[in-house]
Formats: sequence, C-alpha cells, structure tokens
Amino acid sequence: MLPVLSTAESSRLDREATDRIDQLMEHAGWALAGAAIELGAGYGSRVSVLAGPGNNGGDGWVAARRLAGRGCLVTVHPLAEPKTEVAARASRLALAAGVQVAPLDVAVSPDVVIDALFGSGIRDGLPRDVLRWIEIGAPIVAAHVPSGLDPDTGTTTGRAFHAEVTVAFHALSPGHLVGSGPDLCGRVIIAEIGLDGGEPTLEVVTDSDAVLPVRPRTAHKWSAGSVLVVGGSSGMIGAAVMAAKSALRFGAGAVGLAVQGEMSQTAASLAPEVLSYDQTDLPDRFDVIVAGPGMGAARDVLERVLAHDGPLVLDADALTPDLPAMLAHRAGPTILTPHAGELERLTGSGSDWHVATELAASTGAVVLLKGSPTFVCGPGIPRVITTNGPELASIGTGDVLAGMIGAVVARGMEPAAASVAAAHWHGVAASDLATERTVTADALVEHVARYSGSGAVA
Repeated sequence: MLPVLSTAESSRLDREATDRIDQLMEHAGWALAGAAIELGAGYGSRVSVLAGPGNNGGDGWVAARRLAGRGCLVTVHPLAEPKTEVAARASRLALAAGVQVAPLDVAVSPDVVIDALFGSGIRDGLPRDVLRWIEIGAPIVAAHVPSGLDPDTGTTTGRAFHAEVTVAFHALSPGHLVGSGPDLCGRVIIAEIGLDGGEPTLEVVTDSDAVLPVRPRTAHKWSAGSVLVVGGSSGMIGAAVMAAKSALRFGAGAVGLAVQGEMSQTAASLAPEVLSYDQTDLPDRFDVIVAGPGMGAARDVLERVLAHDGPLVLDADALTPDLPAMLAHRAGPTILTPHAGELERLTGSGSDWHVATELAASTGAVVLLKGSPTFVCGPGIPRVITTNGPELASIGTGDVLAGMIGAVVARGMEPAAASVAAAHWHGVAASDLATERTVTADALVEHVARYSGSGAVA
C-alpha cells in the first residue's frame, strides 16, 4: 500500500526532522529539477522558478541551482524573501551558482515553469501577481501540489495551477486523489527525500495488494466458492444476469440466479450457465449472496436476503434508506457498494469517503464507495483504488463489480480484502479493454476472467 498523509502529519514529520531539514530540501529540490529535465529542461533552456517564502520555495531555489549547473537559463521569481534560514541558505547558494532573480510581474517566455509557491496549499486564493503564470503556456512542475489546490481536500478557492507533473515529497496527500486534484496534478511522482514513516490517512492499493486466491488442485464446483445473485425484476433482468455471469467468470465454482417468478425463463435463456431459482424461496447452500442488481423495490425479498447468515454483498436496489437500521441486528459479514448518490441516499449526510467511513463504523459493514477513485472503508485505514477511470461510466459495469466481489468472498477472502482486490482488477480489466474497444458490461464480463487467478493476466 502507498501511504497518504494529511498536511498536519506531513508537517509533524518535517518538524521532527529539523536537524536535517537542509538535506530534505536538497533531495526535494533535486527531485523537482529531475522532473523539469524530463520535461525537456536542458542546456540553453529557459526555466522560471516561482518561489514562495517558506521551505517549499527553498525547494525551488535548490532546483534552480541544480538546473543552472546543467546549463539552463534559470530565473527565480520570488513571491517574498525567504522566511526560514534553510530557505535563505538555499537562495544564497543558487545566486552564487548564477541563478537570476526577477519580479513575478516581469514578462518572460520560459520553456518550463517550476511552481514552488505553496506546497502545503493556500485556502484564500492565489495572489494577483501569481495568477498570470497560470496561463503562461509552458509545462509546469509542481512542488508537492499545484498552487491553489488544497492538499487535504482536493478543492480550490478561485484559480489554481494545472501541472504537467507534480512531485509529491515522501508520500501522497489526499488532494492528489480527490476533488480537482487528479485533474490539476497531472502525472504524480512520489520522491523519497529522507523522511521516515507517518500515520496514513488513506492507503493506495497497488497490484501486489490485490493478490487473489488460487484454486487448490482438488477443488470442485461447490468447494471453489458459490454465489447466489438475487435481483432481476421486469425490465431490469440484465443487471442480475451481468452480476451472475461476472461471479462465474471471476472464479466462483457455482453461481445461482434468483429472479422474480415470471422472469425465470428469460434469465435461464440469458444465462444458461448458472442455476435458476425463484426469489420466494432462496436456497441456503450458497456461500455468498449478492443482492440488489435489478431487484426493484422488493422489501420482502431484501428481508429474506438479510436473514442469510453468511456474507452478503448489497448493491443497487438493496441500498434502501432504511438499510442501515435493518443491519443493526445482522451478525454476518456485509459489504455495501454504493456510488455517491446511493451513499447520500443511505446516510442523508453527504457522499465522500469520510461519510463512507462513518457508515462502515456505524453498521459494521465494509463500504465500497464507487467512483474515481474508489474507496473501501472499514475496518482499519480506508483503502483507495485508483485503477478505475472514465471507461467504467457505462451502464451495468457496477453489476459486474458486485458479482466479482461476491466471487472473491466465496473463494475465501475477508470482505475488506475481497472488496479491494475485486475493485482493483475491475478497473485494470476495464482500462485494458478500453485499449481495444468501448467498455460495455457484456464485454467487461468476459474480460475480467483474464484477471481471476493470482492477479496476473492469463
């Protein structure tokens, strides 16, 4: 997992490292210079460094010195004089290396801009002299976050810089992942500058954090994990069918589909590879129930589902406003998979990962908040899945995810780990499929099978 640190936690680490802050600044400045070099800064290139008065500005002065040593024509445009001794020292060394200084309002045409103004964010809008640089037309390298972006919330007050590359020091901040952050930060590089540890607010999932179980040699269809999908009302049978098919494609050994009685024949024709049942009498032999896709307003069916002692994955129509109260007496593991609108309907209090975390704590459920990024909340530190992108904005792809989660839980993973793994590979599969064609649920159902083993493409 990649740790995500709040601004307060990052500041604490900086304070505890005061005896070597100059070393940290050197490493940060070199990382900024390296990013500028990747964007084309070289011998004879014109580089403008916008330097704030704090240590973020000091990082910029170090970068300016490094680039001047490579033959770049570097000009630092300071917002104010350095206010810390270590930043002042960095400016003196840069000036001694031949770096030029000019006011912020001097007209220039740089090849690369380094934004080292407000690494810990600014919440009252950018100063007037800074605003003209937003439209400068040159690629921008941002020091930790683009100026104008709140590193904790990903929000902006007024205008903000749009970076080509953002160099995050030591660890990501929440603002790199949420709100306007992903759009303003461009490509984010994590630079290790010599800090240690920190208590993360979030953790970002990588491939190695989403390893799936492998079937034993002696497995049979019922021991490999079984999933019952409950849903599929008139006009919405496809949602349940997609969930059932994806559970089977993602490694469940046996999958059943319980639909409204009059829809059973249609379901059987659309998914002959799964077992068919009526919702009035749910079988109890399945390891996991996935309920909600295309289920409609069927409270009696939801109550029968909630009586199941085993794990539940509740999606779509199962996410009713009274569900949190209905979960109060449930002992079995439960996974809720709302998108932002469904989370707001469930809680009446918002639709972000903080609300999802509160819902997980109050119900004892794992809450997977679908979006870009996706969050898996409870228990422990919330996990962030960043593999899911706009290609998943297509009807039915959420039903595919619900089936995948059910399959992985049935295969023996704990609910939180299963939610993380399924959501991660759901996004990877969609991204891969998007290189070949438009992502639709029916195509995605087939494509996720490539990722159903140990996490490697088959």
